[in-house]
Amino acid sequence: MKQILYSLFALILLAAAQPVTAQSFALQGRVVDEKMNPIELVTVAIPSQGKATLTSLKGEFRLSLQSADSVVVRFSMIGYQTRTRILRHPRGKQTLQVVMHPSDNLLGEVSVTEMRRQTGQTQTLKKDANRMGPSASGNAVEDLIQSQAGVSTHNELSSQYNVRGGAFDENSVYINNVEVYRPFLVRSGQQEGLSIINPDLVERIDFSTGGYAAKYGDKMSSALDITYKRPTHFEASAAASLLGASAYLGLGSRNLSWSNALRYKTTRYLLGSLQTHGEYRPAFLDYQTYLSYTPNPRWQLDLIANVADNHYNFTPADRETRFGTMQNVRSFRVYFDGQEKDLFRTLFASLTLTRRFSPQASLSLIASAFHTRESETYDIQSQYWLTQTETSENLGVGTYFEHARNHLKAQVQSLQLMLNRKMQGHTLEAALCLKHERVEERSTEYEMRDSSGYSIPHTGGDLNLIYSLRAVNTLKARRTEAYLQDTYRFTSQHGHTHFTFNYGLRLSHWSFNGETILSPRLSLGIVPAFNRNITLRLATGLYYQAPFFKELRDTSTTAGITRATLNRNIKSQRSIHFIAAADYRFNLSGRPFKFTAEVYYKAMNHLVPYSVNNVKVVYYGQNLSRGHAAGVDLKLYGEFVPGTDSWINLSLMDTRMLLNGKTLPLPTDQRYAVNLFFTDYFPGTDRWKMSLRLAFADGLPFAAPHRQLENHSFRAPAYKRADIGMSYRLLNNETHAARSPFRNIWLGIDCLNLLGISNVNSYYWITDVTAQQYAVPNYLTGRQINAKLLFEF
Repeated sequence: MKQILYSLFALILLAAAQPVTAQSFALQGRVVDEKMNPIELVTVAIPSQGKATLTSLKGEFRLSLQSADSVVVRFSMIGYQTRTRILRHPRGKQTLQVVMHPSDNLLGEVSVTEMRRQTGQTQTLKKDANRMGPSASGNAVEDLIQSQAGVSTHNELSSQYNVRGGAFDENSVYINNVEVYRPFLVRSGQQEGLSIINPDLVERIDFSTGGYAAKYGDKMSSALDITYKRPTHFEASAAASLLGASAYLGLGSRNLSWSNALRYKTTRYLLGSLQTHGEYRPAFLDYQTYLSYTPNPRWQLDLIANVADNHYNFTPADRETRFGTMQNVRSFRVYFDGQEKDLFRTLFASLTLTRRFSPQASLSLIASAFHTRESETYDIQSQYWLTQTETSENLGVGTYFEHARNHLKAQVQSLQLMLNRKMQGHTLEAALCLKHERVEERSTEYEMRDSSGYSIPHTGGDLNLIYSLRAVNTLKARRTEAYLQDTYRFTSQHGHTHFTFNYGLRLSHWSFNGETILSPRLSLGIVPAFNRNITLRLATGLYYQAPFFKELRDTSTTAGITRATLNRNIKSQRSIHFIAAADYRFNLSGRPFKFTAEVYYKAMNHLVPYSVNNVKVVYYGQNLSRGHAAGVDLKLYGEFVPGTDSWINLSLMDTRMLLNGKTLPLPTDQRYAVNLFFTDYFPGTDRWKMSLRLAFADGLPFAAPHRQLENHSFRAPAYKRADIGMSYRLLNNETHAARSPFRNIWLGIDCLNLLGISNVNSYYWITDVTAQQYAVPNYLTGRQINAKLLFEF
């Protein structure tokens, strides 16, 4: 009987203890910064219980948890130091207020627990992701852009890129809210100098491959938004390599910051690997400065100036190219006479005056000016032999003469008034911009082809040139632009699902053709309650490619002479974007990763057909076609190796346009592309670092010059390239003071085109007396070694 009583008593005690061990408590609170402003989207995690949430727009959070002897709560957010609170025997309702402090060194000792969450169509890229990485162009920001999903390039000498089937001209670029331009007459990557974006000055890189907000202008493909940094103390760096040199000096105090950057680039060493031998004398030089003055919290004055002087001088000598298949090898030999001299001189400046009425409201007046003077002059005669290697049969013998005297001046002045206002859950932005454009063109080009003693085209009696162009044009126009957009962030009723809704309207009017266009755009980002690691994104909008100058040039041929005039009846090209995307963040072996999948469809009409030769885009000058671009972009990003960022992309795309009743691929139709960027440290040390870039992309459609696109099309071979770079950290004074004035010293060596693959960039066309044409491939650079040295002060 006693045993039964003891057993019942033990059961009663056990039942009474069970609710105690399973007792729960409510945790709530608020997360703020040092100025007591709420911080949204902070991750509040309890690792021991596998629970987490995000703070609301008011910085508030709420969780239901199980009690224990101690409960560890971790607060983390990109840009802030991670905070940890330990609750001892929590019961009932617990309330916390956590103050988070900015991180002083994001790349140092701070442990980053998650990647920056993207809730819109613009992603923020790490500006130092490929620093000291291998590069043939020397334009670090564009190298980073070219390795993103949906972006492609087929020329390592160029900073230009295609986005989802768009041409080079369909990408807008902004520096500190001012749209910038590139030279007009550049026709090859060899002529390209330094990009206007100086990586030493860059603080932030925002990039969108489509579905971007109304604040970004009238282009159909992509938007690149660059923010220059404002140094708070003395900093400096100097770098040198076989391809050029650069220097940077930054000064900062409480009210004033001043950045200066000087760059010099020469691709002479790299161009020596081309099959066309001769004397290459490229010299590209630019200077940029950014001055920011804040006399008090209410006013700020910013000045950005850039001066670029780019020269490309070339005297060709000879060339020999073998091409074809194993069973059909052809040899092309050329001897040249003549030279090419090009000049691209650009000036750019912007002045911004900002009045802050409160931390949530500001008004900015932005004045900017762009000026370019360009000249492209060449007289080159070539005598060639095209033979069949197996039989030594002459397929073509003749002379080719090219002449150009192209001169262009362009000026764009703009005045913009921009308003920013933050309210409860809303971020409003509006702007009104007035632009004045003036372009003067004087161009003369002609080509003479002689085959077997006959001038082509051969009529039996007349002496005709195969191509002759004359253009004397002046464009004077005014452009009025305005936009209004709002980013509305809110949570569901129970505060578990977070939404980011961006909507806006853009308006533009151009005096040259009297056209007014309206572009409504919207996007929605969702962080669902069922999984905080998933972000869903939807976007749509109407995007116009407002014509500027090159799209206007309409050609007509009379008596064998082609004349280019400006078409006042041209309309803006139009594209409607439909985008659906999902991001999934996860940890693998304790390291953060993010997988992104994005599906898109672009319906396009009022298209102005164009052809691409190297990096020169030649438009028809009329709205003649319509088409589409559809595809999927996949990207895996993360720390494949602890402490480093790597990624791999896969892009699949299909483009079509209807031109004169025939369906054709767009000239930038790239059906597939794979890009890999991988970084690694040698085992046991962080001094040795390796960077590997791989590109494998489908070849682009090509057509013979001076022919209709719909009649002569074929596809070039795939673009395949591997670049590898090794860098060694000679000195590291990042974490402790030292007598040395240097903060870092890096020594690097790159192997460009590691596998020595001969990629085709364009074609040299040979025409015989029967009008048969042979496409002789122009190959890009071969395998080269580049050494570089970087000092940071």
